[in-house]
Amino acid sequence: MSHSNISPFVKWAGGKRQLLPQIRERMPKEYNRYYEPFVGGGAVTFELLPSNALINDINKALINAYRQICHRPEAFLAEINRLDSEMWEDGKKYFYLKREAYNDKLMKSVYDVELAALFVFINKHCFNGLYRVNGQGLFNVPYNNSRRLSADRDSIMAVSAFLKSVTITEGDFEVACAGAEKGDFVFFDSPYAPLNPTSFESYTKEGFDIESHRRLARLFDTLTAKGCYCMLTNHNTELIHELYGNKGYGMDVVSVKRMINSDATHRVGEEIIICNY
Repeated sequence: MSHSNISPFVKWAGGKRQLLPQIRERMPKEYNRYYEPFVGGGAVTFELLPSNALINDINKALINAYRQICHRPEAFLAEINRLDSEMWEDGKKYFYLKREAYNDKLMKSVYDVELAALFVFINKHCFNGLYRVNGQGLFNVPYNNSRRLSADRDSIMAVSAFLKSVTITEGDFEVACAGAEKGDFVFFDSPYAPLNPTSFESYTKEGFDIESHRRLARLFDTLTAKGCYCMLTNHNTELIHELYGNKGYGMDVVSVKRMINSDATHRVGEEIIICNY
């Protein structure tokens, strides 16, 4: 499938768009099925456009957006265009009203095309496209003062056409990889390990604590033993070296810009790309 018009429909913290050249050059030349258990905004999937793919995420609202765009693109576009066209002169007030509507549907577990449109709308109009929830699971990122359109019709239709050939699942990363076999390629863009070893608390709130990182490392080893091609990206931290070092894996450190940080002086960092082949 052509890359024309296909691109992520949301911005996602930790997205790998800027690392695409480094990821591409390290990929296996040939592989069978493609797995991405932490798909997020899908920058890598939409770059590769694999012919046989499974994408997964534990974020129900995110996966609902993928499914609605896949199966009901016209209805999604009608909803997102309505949200954009009805935006008041007071953009801030309108954003918080729609954020409240989004959270109301989350509380009621109503995962439909309207929620998908609200999800994309608030993603495009919140600070840095950050997805963050409070202790009650409610989205709480502030307005970014933008009034730009939330979606491009041609892009959404192209994404929808591609996703129809993709298996879309929602849940735990280990379950998502249960069917991976020898010769399959698994790309792990997992939640970041904290730069400060004492700052795991914030990750625990998001459901990915230190034991989750250890469980992911065990899965990486298990898939390696099965003959899967595995690639993982994360912060270049002591924890990651502890989990993946001294196992014969390729480990390359690359410099990145961290656009999600509100402090520009902290927007340069290092990531590590780990491959088992």
